[in-house]
Parts: sequence; C-alpha cells; structure tokens
Amino acid sequence: MLDPSSTFGLAGNLAMLGWLALVVALFVRPARRYAWPAAQFVIPAILAIGYVLLIWQGRDGFDRGGFTSITAVRTLFANDSALAAGWLHYLAFDLFIGAWISRDAAARGISPLIVLPCLPLTFLFGPAGLLPYLAARAVLANKETVQ
Repeated sequence: MLDPSSTFGLAGNLAMLGWLALVVALFVRPARRYAWPAAQFVIPAILAIGYVLLIWQGRDGFDRGGFTSITAVRTLFANDSALAAGWLHYLAFDLFIGAWISRDAAARGISPLIVLPCLPLTFLFGPAGLLPYLAARAVLANKETVQ
C-alpha cells in the first residue's frame, strides 16, 4: 500500500529531478542523451505506476464524487488516494510536455534562453508554460519562412 502523503512528497522530488535535468540539458548538450529520456519517459512512467497504484488503492472510495461537476470533483478529491493520484497525473504530464518542449526547441534551433522561462511555467502552471513556447515557436517559424 502506498501512503498518499509520502507518495505525494516523493513524487514531487522525483519530478523536480526531471525538471532540473531538462534545465541542465538546455545548456549542456551531452546531458541531453540521458536527461531527455529520463524526463520524457522514465520519470513519467514511474509516476504513472504510482498513479495506477493509488487509483487501485482508493477505488472503494471513488463511488463518492466524479467528474460531472465541480462539486463532484471536489468530493472525489476528498479521498487522499485520489488527490495524490491527481497530483501524480499533473507531475507526469507536465514533465512529459516540458521534455517535448526541450526536444522540439533543440530540433528547431530555438535558443535555450527562449525555452528557459517556458519550463518553470510549464512545471508550475502546465498550459500557461506551453502557450508561450507555442507562440515563440510560431513566431520563429514565420521568421524562418519569410527569410
């Protein structure tokens, strides 16, 4: 059995290692060989395993609440296993997107200085970090096409 509180903390620390690896990989090209797969696949997979275990563990309490209204979601997340699973869900997907941003930017030759502020925004606010990267990517793609 996973303790939701301990899992919450351990998962956050694990995700932070992935984000740190992505930042290092922006500026240290040889680090990309290990940082990108770890941040995009290995760490999210570990978080996904924790997610599945937490969902399985809390399944008996999921009959209260659901996804049909904000009240139902609030009730669902009153279950600590569901709440911790939700946190792991965010950590895994945001890290996966952060790794995609890093890889995509490198493949397109986008400066690490443009990517750097997008990563903490993605870590902290998910789509609010993806959005400026997509905007920068679109603007830079248009500049390349015009020239």
